[in-house]
Amino acid sequence: MRECQRARPATESGSSHAQAGRRAADGSSSRVGAPDARGAERRAKSVRAPCLVFYVRAGFEGACAEEVRAHAHPVSGEVNADPGSGFVVFAPHRAEAAERLASTLQFSDLVFARQMFFSSGRLGLISPGDQVTRVMDEAAALHATFSEIFVETADTNEAKACLGLCRRLEVPLRTRLRDSGRLLEDARGPRLHVFLVSPDAAYMGLSWASNASPWFMGIPRLRWSKGAPSRSSLKLVEAFAAFLAPAEQATRLRPGGTAVDLGAAPGGWSFELARRGLAVVAVDNGRLDPQVLASGCVTHLRADGFRFRPRKPVDWMVCDMVDKPSRIAVLVAEWMASGLCRACIFNLKLPMKKRFEAVSHCRELIAERLTHAGIAFELTLKHLYHDREEVTGYVTTRSRR
Repeated sequence: MRECQRARPATESGSSHAQAGRRAADGSSSRVGAPDARGAERRAKSVRAPCLVFYVRAGFEGACAEEVRAHAHPVSGEVNADPGSGFVVFAPHRAEAAERLASTLQFSDLVFARQMFFSSGRLGLISPGDQVTRVMDEAAALHATFSEIFVETADTNEAKACLGLCRRLEVPLRTRLRDSGRLLEDARGPRLHVFLVSPDAAYMGLSWASNASPWFMGIPRLRWSKGAPSRSSLKLVEAFAAFLAPAEQATRLRPGGTAVDLGAAPGGWSFELARRGLAVVAVDNGRLDPQVLASGCVTHLRADGFRFRPRKPVDWMVCDMVDKPSRIAVLVAEWMASGLCRACIFNLKLPMKKRFEAVSHCRELIAERLTHAGIAFELTLKHLYHDREEVTGYVTTRSRR
């Protein structure tokens, strides 16, 4: 589910929760209102405090924590965001607020979180022989039945040691849940998460398909298209999967459509558009891979991507140019406000610090320009798995009701 974004007051200035967010540098662990200097190694094995757990790319824990604080406001709580851990935990000071936030906080509004679920707290798994029984007991306390089970860990080099344990636990857990009639093929029901933070500790909790990522560990499994000139093509493939439902992809990415690719070289994004039958104008002063041009659907135009404008409106504008994120945001807003394209997918290259602030500013630039132009729109920003130091945005016009 995606929410339609409207122009909002700035979250990076003039608000108490944003000021609190700035007090923690990217990758910090903090308590709202008071710093928390304790490392993960000093925390108790079992901490039974209701919380929300977020998966994130390692190195972006601080940006995710700042974003969660902003969206959770005025709910206060402790945010654990150990640098390099690959996950963030937000535990409200009032226990009942965690479950309420799990339904009111929209996953689609979060840029840096790959996954989100409600947890009853950190769980010590005792010895290997007791782990399945312990998880089953905890699952019974969470909910009667489940639509799916995910046994996961963080996407870090350190956590890879837990992946084998995830597989060893998942099979007997799935079998016992199914045999007991508690694993039902009903997408409306909650999904059970067992998130291993170490071989002997985990967060267990629930998510709902309508307000979470559909993928294991929040990571889509995508296949690199044969003939693609670069792996950057996977960023666009993932963006289509993240922002467009299958039915939308079928109707909006079909042969006969038109697209402009700004900053196209070597042609990964143009390749994916052409592979779907769209006629593409690839704008870049650099060289395109000959295989991209061989499709017959791509026209290479050597020009400045910031200056180029099409003679007629196109269905899609995509942009992966390297420049200041605010400059890209202004360019995207101008194309949409001028009616040059009906939808746009673009990348924002982020600074090493104040990432959440930079993303919020770009969101506001686009929203304010389109609102001023009287255009109804939908805007989503997400740090995709195939993104590195950038986030991917999707904006499209929508009909006014």
